[in-house]
Amino acid sequence: MEMKFMKWLLAAGVCLLAACAFITINVYFPEKAAKEAYKSLDEMLLKNPVPGTGNPPAREPAPTAPQSRQFKLLPALSLVSAAYAADKEGDELAVEMASMPEVNKAYEEMSQRLPRLNGLFDSGVVGLTNQGLISVRDKARITAQDEALVSAENQSRKIVVGAMAKAIFKITKQEQTKKALDQVLSKAAATYADNKREAASKGWWVQSQNGRWLQK
Repeated sequence: MEMKFMKWLLAAGVCLLAACAFITINVYFPEKAAKEAYKSLDEMLLKNPVPGTGNPPAREPAPTAPQSRQFKLLPALSLVSAAYAADKEGDELAVEMASMPEVNKAYEEMSQRLPRLNGLFDSGVVGLTNQGLISVRDKARITAQDEALVSAENQSRKIVVGAMAKAIFKITKQEQTKKALDQVLSKAAATYADNKREAASKGWWVQSQNGRWLQK
């Protein structure tokens, strides 16, 4: 009888351990705030950069937003466009990311590549993946120089996505374990891709979330 009880206890313990191994770690990911932060950074650091500084240009004062939705501005940062005034979390994420030197450098370099990259998209040589990266679709028409440009662009985009994950953990004060980081990085990349898909021009190739390639 005692032997049967021990076997039952051992079996129950094994089952419990197996169940624990499949427990999913759910990390809070502020998707709406992340989307607004990406949009704000693209507007101010990608489209209107100041060469050599990584800082946005001086702009005329924007209409005052409600106090709870205004950006907490850094001295070298001007993210005051009322059109991109997000909730408090989005504001904090945008400012936190824009305070990172690596993010400013990445955006400055992406801004310099933008005209040529848009040309590659227009011609259908490259497409946008569902992780927000650039994929070469027509290798017969791409030069070695443009391949290097695509590789550099993808590295910059990975820096921005990584910075988003880093900012989310800081703003939300969550514990940054490896599993939690992997989960947030995946969601940050997917959200980044959503923004880029929405901003893509007609005729560009984009990859949907299910992996299917479509021409916008």
